[in-house]
Amino acid sequence: MTEISTKKIPAWFWILSIVALIWNIMGVMAYLADAYMSEEVLTALPEVQQELYTGRPSWVTAAFAIAVFAGLLGCILLLLRKKLAKTMFLLSLLAVLVQNAYAFFMSNTIEVMGYQALYFPILIIIVAIALVVFTKKATEKGWLS
Repeated sequence: MTEISTKKIPAWFWILSIVALIWNIMGVMAYLADAYMSEEVLTALPEVQQELYTGRPSWVTAAFAIAVFAGLLGCILLLLRKKLAKTMFLLSLLAVLVQNAYAFFMSNTIEVMGYQALYFPILIIIVAIALVVFTKKATEKGWLS
């Protein structure tokens, strides 16, 4: 078992961990807004967007939930300096990839929304990968137990 380093953890570790926590809280809020969208909000969308939303398989919504809640738990574990954070970030990354595989390859999202609909999902994938790498490095440096 690796012991926690007695070296002082740099301030940027804590800053990055808090920024990641805020990012993942926003993800949870986005999921909750999506999962509990009212009929009124749904009918206010253009018809093609309504069809995208209502035609989405439940496994995509489940992947969304797993992605954001595993990411949030990963951030909490990171702030508690626990190695289990990496496992949570890996689970979150896998769920992000599953969720976006549908949007990128199995739906007509690009036809309906245009290529700009890819920008934010790609950013989310990059952040998910970065959190896995960051946690791996923090573990190697002995900052996590």
